[in-house]
Amino acid sequence: MSTTPPSVDRRIRKSKVALKNALLTLMQSKDFKHISITDIVQLADLNRGTFYKHYPDKEELLEEIIDEVMKDLITSYRAPYESLTVFEVSKLTASAIKIFEHVATNANFYTLLGKSNILTGLQARICNELSQLVLQDISNRTIHTNINIKMLANYQAYAIWGMITVWIDSEFLYPPDYMAEQLLAILHQNSFNDTESRG
Repeated sequence: MSTTPPSVDRRIRKSKVALKNALLTLMQSKDFKHISITDIVQLADLNRGTFYKHYPDKEELLEEIIDEVMKDLITSYRAPYESLTVFEVSKLTASAIKIFEHVATNANFYTLLGKSNILTGLQARICNELSQLVLQDISNRTIHTNINIKMLANYQAYAIWGMITVWIDSEFLYPPDYMAEQLLAILHQNSFNDTESRG
């Protein structure tokens, strides 16, 4: 059991959040390779000693940011059906879809995906993660025997990512609940078309 006082834990969390926000802000206007530790701590209003207490270098700081976003992405995607034994699209509601709230919360990070060379390959990583989540989702559903479920999972994952990309490019023109409503409408449309094709 940890003996660290809660006030120390809060201070550590606050310092790390400040460092992460500073790095993401700097990456909006500078290449990662040109960002120094001094740049980061000055913007975060911290000293270099505080930085090195938590991270050996800026690469480790960025990796922690990425890991946290990926974990939250997974949690957000699973939110609508985490307490269900069987997931049914027909019973899904827009308010249960949390993935767009996740993207909005991490808007600075997602905006960087299209700008920063250091994040090259991360879009594929995100789509791969989404594909794995979709694969788990559809494993409990009846699928046409001639459909390759891995291809179906990739199709749905890249479709969701496509919606997110358009949203990012629009500079988040629409609120998260509108995006959730659009995704739900598309899922219902696809489900309707699938039912029609079987009839």
